[in-house]
Amino acid sequence: MLFLAALIASFAQPLFNRNKKNAGTRNLQVIYIDNNPAMGLKKGARSLLDIALESVRQQIRAAGTGSRFLLLTNDRSFSYEPQDADKLLNALNGIGLAPGGKSSSSVFATLQSLMQTENSPEADLYYYSNFSRSSFPAHPEASLLHGINFHGIAVQAKNPGNSFIDTAYLTTPVLQTGQNNSLIVRTRNVAGGTNDAGNQEGLSPVLQLSINGQVKSAASLKFDAAGTSIDTMSFSVSESGWQRIILNIADKSMPFDDTFRIAARSAPGLSVLVLDEGSPSPYIQAAFRSYNGFNVRSFRLDAAPDNWKDYNLIILNGLTGMSERVGKMLQTALNSGQSVCVFPSKTRNLPALNAALGFGGEIRITSFDSAVQTVSNLQAGADLVRDIFEGIPPNIQLPVVNWHYAVQSGLSASGQSILTFRNGDPLLARYSSGKGSLYLCTSSAELDGGNFPASYFFVPFLYQMAAQSKGSDVYALSAGFQQSAFLPIHNSNERNMVHLYAPGLDAIPPQRSSGGGVDVFVDAVIQQPGFYRLAAASGDSVIIGLNGTRNYSMLDFWDIDHLHKEWPDPNGTWQTPEMASASHSNTGTTELPLWKVCAILALILTIAETLVLIRRRDTSVPVATN
Repeated sequence: MLFLAALIASFAQPLFNRNKKNAGTRNLQVIYIDNNPAMGLKKGARSLLDIALESVRQQIRAAGTGSRFLLLTNDRSFSYEPQDADKLLNALNGIGLAPGGKSSSSVFATLQSLMQTENSPEADLYYYSNFSRSSFPAHPEASLLHGINFHGIAVQAKNPGNSFIDTAYLTTPVLQTGQNNSLIVRTRNVAGGTNDAGNQEGLSPVLQLSINGQVKSAASLKFDAAGTSIDTMSFSVSESGWQRIILNIADKSMPFDDTFRIAARSAPGLSVLVLDEGSPSPYIQAAFRSYNGFNVRSFRLDAAPDNWKDYNLIILNGLTGMSERVGKMLQTALNSGQSVCVFPSKTRNLPALNAALGFGGEIRITSFDSAVQTVSNLQAGADLVRDIFEGIPPNIQLPVVNWHYAVQSGLSASGQSILTFRNGDPLLARYSSGKGSLYLCTSSAELDGGNFPASYFFVPFLYQMAAQSKGSDVYALSAGFQQSAFLPIHNSNERNMVHLYAPGLDAIPPQRSSGGGVDVFVDAVIQQPGFYRLAAASGDSVIIGLNGTRNYSMLDFWDIDHLHKEWPDPNGTWQTPEMASASHSNTGTTELPLWKVCAILALILTIAETLVLIRRRDTSVPVATN
């Protein structure tokens, strides 16, 4: 009877497995592989990504029968439904380094959404990563970890050091044809191993500049004690049109950040129309005369030309009033997406000035303030300020005015203060009108109004106002930052959407209307560095340069012991790939399946019963006698 019981238990194993499966797979099983560019570092003969993938393979093979996992990476999701072991193992073979990374907050948010989709109250997350400080905070939001059983597997190697191009930018807003252009390049060096920062000064890697595949110049870099080198590369282009600019340095440890791409258009022909009600401002004239990339035409306000459509920026200088003819032309320019900048003059006739401003939107002057005031705030996040300066110098002297107008605007004007006084009045503000932008300076462009025309910001602001109405002539985007590329396109609709083109690629990235064009978010559909063309059916097109993320270039990673101490969930586990592999091996070898135990027991009982029967037969045979 014991034999029969063991035999029945052996064949009943599928029933036990089903019950075990139902009890053990209630939690969603998720494997996340952080295949960021820094996972290409070598540890011995293998990369960190190869080590992580091998550990994941061992985990999948050691999982129980019927186990299913969700597999997540930075660049794609293999499936939004749990998959069995065979499909997961095949998917691992296609995982490589991603051009960009993903923050842990994004991973946790994605997992929270997947838990709701799968109706799972909890999830076991196996997080394979090198745990960069730039993408993995030691103290994440508690709400993001709700229901997540975290298991961190730290795949790390010694810091080998790294040299990379941090950023590069032209000193002028557009590229000039047949003249000398200057490119500012900032490179960084990270010391490796036990080297201190002082050892970086002796490094001299070569920086090379190429344009359209032709080498233009090269420079030997000299890093300072902080590991930074700022160099100026000079070059010229002989033909107009889009130029593909590539900067490159030779670095063996981390090649992903050794190239920086810039797409720039030469001879774009930015045009500026200056309409003076009174005397011309020498500061406005000098601002554009210092750079021949602008075509500037000046007229008296009452003799303004009838056609403004070819001008990127219209400046109304010394404004105190406006005729209806000029006002309607102003409205047409703003509705077409052009930029207008107004510098008023002193006047007692505020109703006439307000009538002129009314053509540009719901804007009105309320009073005249003759007090001397200093600007106290610069809105660094404003569209006019963003990307103009590589960095605002500390303790910079902000403009001082001798008088200014107090201004109010309605909700439809969508006002944004750029330069603001301590009392909240703006010196320079931007208002949305139609598809264009109206910039209002509340003081004049003469020194009687203050020193703003001679300040650090005056010329760059005018340059940016002109460039905004026609789209940029310089594109150097970074993947993973949701940066938009502005394309001046008219009549944007479903039939005239912007496409992203490259050899073998035709995609439609997310886009939204903005002023006289659309903002296109390229890295939502592609993160591979390179040059791409954005074009619409209307014929509008630009070339962009897309660069890989620099978030991992500093090679700054968390120590696993530090994370173990600081992690807010005390039940979270932290392992190395070696520890995880040993755990998977033990799981696979120490557990003997129940059906084998029952089969062995049945075999032993069969042998025992056979021996008993043989012994009984031997004892029951009668002994023969004579």
